[in-house]
Amino acid sequence: MGAAARPQARLEATQTDITRLAVDAIVNAANTTLLGGGGVDGAIHRAAGPELLAECRTLGGCATGEAKITQGYRLPANHVIHTVGPVWHGGNRGEPGLLASCYRKSLALAVRHGLKTIAFPAISCGAYGYPMDEAAAIAVRECRAFLAAHPDFERVTFALFDAEALEVYRRLL
Repeated sequence: MGAAARPQARLEATQTDITRLAVDAIVNAANTTLLGGGGVDGAIHRAAGPELLAECRTLGGCATGEAKITQGYRLPANHVIHTVGPVWHGGNRGEPGLLASCYRKSLALAVRHGLKTIAFPAISCGAYGYPMDEAAAIAVRECRAFLAAHPDFERVTFALFDAEALEVYRRLL
């Protein structure tokens, strides 16, 4: 298999519940407090158990575009990487750069902790209102660049909630 094909083979999209994936880390589309919320954030906190909230309380929150790591506790994933995506305001308030930073910072944390597999939700596409097509293009671009630069990283999975989101990602892949 040629070098051009390798990153593609390690990048996949699937319709699934991210809390059920047995990967090194799942990414939480968190809010700045890291203390849980709705959507993916709430689902991850519920599945991981109260220990996750207890650890998150020690982290001092997280700025938009940044990422922090915790243990996975009761999840099949060993770790949770919490990242705070931007709220969509039309795209003129730095949202694309902040969203790209979420992926870069999450992947950098994975490497720093020796992880080899990671699953992302569609960051900022729920309550934060980021348009799926634009967000997916950023996610795929950033993850492809990462995989090209990190040949030892095994797999990046986009764990998507519904068939519409899956179709958007599959078109890009």
